[in-house]
Amino acid sequence: MSTSYDLIVIGTGTAASNIAHTCRARGWTVAVTDYQPFGGTCANRGCDPKKVLVAAADAMDAAERMAEKGVVNGELNIDWGALQTFKRTFTDTVPSNSEKSFKANGIDTFHERVHFTGPNELRVGDLVLQAKYIVIASGAEPVKLPVEGAEHLVDSTGFLELSELPQRVVFVGGGYIGFEFAHVVARAGAMATILNRGVQPLKQFDPDLVGLLVERSRALGIDVLTGHTVLSVEKHKRAYRVHVRTPDGEQTFDADLVVHSGGRIPAIGDLNLDAGRVIYDGVTIKLNKYLQSTSNPAVYVAGDAANTGYPLTPIAAQEGRAVAANLLEGNHSTVNYKGIPSAVFTVPALAAVGLLESQAREQNLNFRVKYESVPGWYTARRVNETAYAFKVLVEEGSEKILGAHLLGPDSAEVINIYALAIRTGLKVADLKDARFVYPTPASDIAYMLP
Repeated sequence: MSTSYDLIVIGTGTAASNIAHTCRARGWTVAVTDYQPFGGTCANRGCDPKKVLVAAADAMDAAERMAEKGVVNGELNIDWGALQTFKRTFTDTVPSNSEKSFKANGIDTFHERVHFTGPNELRVGDLVLQAKYIVIASGAEPVKLPVEGAEHLVDSTGFLELSELPQRVVFVGGGYIGFEFAHVVARAGAMATILNRGVQPLKQFDPDLVGLLVERSRALGIDVLTGHTVLSVEKHKRAYRVHVRTPDGEQTFDADLVVHSGGRIPAIGDLNLDAGRVIYDGVTIKLNKYLQSTSNPAVYVAGDAANTGYPLTPIAAQEGRAVAANLLEGNHSTVNYKGIPSAVFTVPALAAVGLLESQAREQNLNFRVKYESVPGWYTARRVNETAYAFKVLVEEGSEKILGAHLLGPDSAEVINIYALAIRTGLKVADLKDARFVYPTPASDIAYMLP
């Protein structure tokens, strides 16, 4: 049995939904397929539920910081079961609401794994679907780790669904997932260990600020270990034993839970792209600036599957809008990736936008930089936060912001102002002349500028 459509979208997350609904509104026949719960990673098993857990960690940390000053009395703790129940109020309705929205707009839905059987053809379960255009918006998945016994690791989805929090948790990888979840684990009263293969964890962020975050994490009781390569994980009675190569030789760690936090790659490996004449290097599909396959013009890619370097929900939405416009009106729409902020939702958060100092030097740019650790500033002292720092890069001559890097209270909010400045070309004088509510972290901006 074969069915034809104008468009088939693989995935149902932010980018996929945007494209499917936009094209359907213009009268196209559209189908979507997703073997995972409809709604995508962010809403179901990513940023949204994660931030609910972070909110509990934030509340605990705020209380503990005030307790150090004698302001808050009495023992507090996180009820993990209650936290998960609260989290599910955000996630449980996502799949059904997403599917209802597709069907209400006349979009056919399929719940199957899919693979190409031709340039314009997909096999979905027992069905063969043909389409004028196919969009790959299948998101990302955990990278396969070269670890013996990797099957014993749970991924971020598994961690978010834990009904009980184990007492000893080891994270394999020092990226976003490892640090964010480790901060939650520590605030919930369990032991967290981060094993990072490289010298610097969170390598996408400024190393000076990462160093301060590592110090803050260790002060919480999180064991952050660098230069530690996980070799194997074995089941050991009712727990696990992690074998690691370290600078000082081999070592073992015992854990009740081992979490894969070693990064994610586009979820395209099982799509049989060769049959679709879609060229890729095993990780990334080769695309032109319109997010169109360079080898098969019928195929476009958006969101995390496109691997453009910004695995962020707002970017998926932006790429979705661009792809929809190119499908409907011909290739003309590109994505402006300038000034895209990102954050690690630890407590406190680490945030960044623009160039790292090392990147600016590699580009031989003429710039000045201001870096300070300022726990004595009112913003930090008011909440008894010991980790508050910034690094701001300004181009000489143009006086434009090249990069901004923040660690501390509300840094994930304040970074948006720097992102706006970079995206719109605001100069240092513009930011210094801006007026922000006082006292707020944003009112510190004028003192951060070099």
